[in-house]
Amino acid sequence: MLFWLPHRIETDELKALLHKHSKSFTADEIAEIGEYFYAGKSGGSVSFDRFIEAIDRVMQRETHPDIPKDDDGNPLELGNCGNEFLFYKPHGNYSQADLDIELTHTKPEGIRDRLAYSAVKAVRWSFDKMTGWNYKSITQDMVLQRVIYLETIAAVPGMVAAIVRHFRSLRSFQRDGGMMQMFLDEANNERMHLLSFVRMKDPSMLFRAAVIGGQAGFGSAFLLLYVISPKFCHRFVGYVEEEACTTYTKIIKAIEDAPEDNELAAWRTQLAPSIARSYWKLGEYGTVLELMYAVRADEAEHRDVNHLCSEMKDGMQNPIANTEEKLNTMLLKYAKDMMDRSPEVKDVKNVKVA
Repeated sequence: MLFWLPHRIETDELKALLHKHSKSFTADEIAEIGEYFYAGKSGGSVSFDRFIEAIDRVMQRETHPDIPKDDDGNPLELGNCGNEFLFYKPHGNYSQADLDIELTHTKPEGIRDRLAYSAVKAVRWSFDKMTGWNYKSITQDMVLQRVIYLETIAAVPGMVAAIVRHFRSLRSFQRDGGMMQMFLDEANNERMHLLSFVRMKDPSMLFRAAVIGGQAGFGSAFLLLYVISPKFCHRFVGYVEEEACTTYTKIIKAIEDAPEDNELAAWRTQLAPSIARSYWKLGEYGTVLELMYAVRADEAEHRDVNHLCSEMKDGMQNPIANTEEKLNTMLLKYAKDMMDRSPEVKDVKNVKVA
C-alpha cells in the first residue's frame, strides 16, 4: 500500500490532519490551533520529520515527567509572535471537574507576601463587619448586595495591570509576552460577573455612590502599587481570589442546603439572567445556582493565575495562551488519539490535502 508523504506541513495541512480526529478536536479548537501554528511559523511550514520529532518529544515528557527540558528549543521551531496578539479564552462549557474547584491557599513567603495576605485579611474583616455579613443567616438580598459591590472592585486589578503593561510596552518598544491580553480578559470576565448579578437587583443611588468612591480609592491605590511592585499586587489579588472562592463556595452550599420554604432555595431552579446563560453557555434553562458555580470556577482561575504571575520573571510568556504550550497540548492529544485508533488508520502518512 502506497502512502503520500508530505515534504512539509503548512497550516492548511495541519488543520486537515486534525479534522480527521474530530472526536479529539472541535472545529473551534482546530481553528485556534491553526492560528497559533500560522503565527508561530510566521506563515511558514514545518518539515514532516520535525513534526514527528515534536510528537515524540511531548510523548516522552508525558510518560517520563522527570526528564529535564533541554535547551534545543521546540522541534517545530516556533516563534512567540502569536503571544502578542492571539488570546482565545472562551468562557463556559465547564466540565464537572472544572466546576468542582479545590479551595487552595498559597502560604505567604517573605515580607511582600505577608503584607499582601495581611492586607486582604484586614479588608475582608472590615467589609464583613460593615455589611453585617453572616453565612448562617444570608438572604438573596444580602448575597446580591455583596457580590455586586465586590465585582465592581474585582474588575479593577486586571484593567490596571493591562494599562500599565500597555504603556510600558509602548515606551520601551518591547513585547509584553501576551500578558496584557490575559489581564484584559480577566477584567472583562469580572465585569461579566457584575453585569449578570445586576440583572437580578437594581442597586440604589447610595449603593452607586459607594461604588464610585470605592473605585476612586481602590483604583488609584492599586495603580500606584502596581507601578511600584506588580508582584505584590498579583499576590494581593491571588489572596483576594482565595477569599472569593471561599465566599462563593459558602453561597453555593447555602443555596443547595436551603429548605424549600427558604428564598435561597428558589435559586436552584430560577433562570439565570440571559446574559449569563449566553456568556457561560449555561443552556436555555441554566439556573442561578449554575451561574454561581461558573463564577466560582472563574475566580479559581484568577486565583491561580495571579499567584503564578507574582512569581514570574520579566520577559516570561503568558502562562494561559503560550503558543508553544498550546501546540504541545495539541500534539499530545493527537498522538494519544492515534494510539487509540484502529491499526488501519494509525499512520499519519496517508494524509493528503487536495
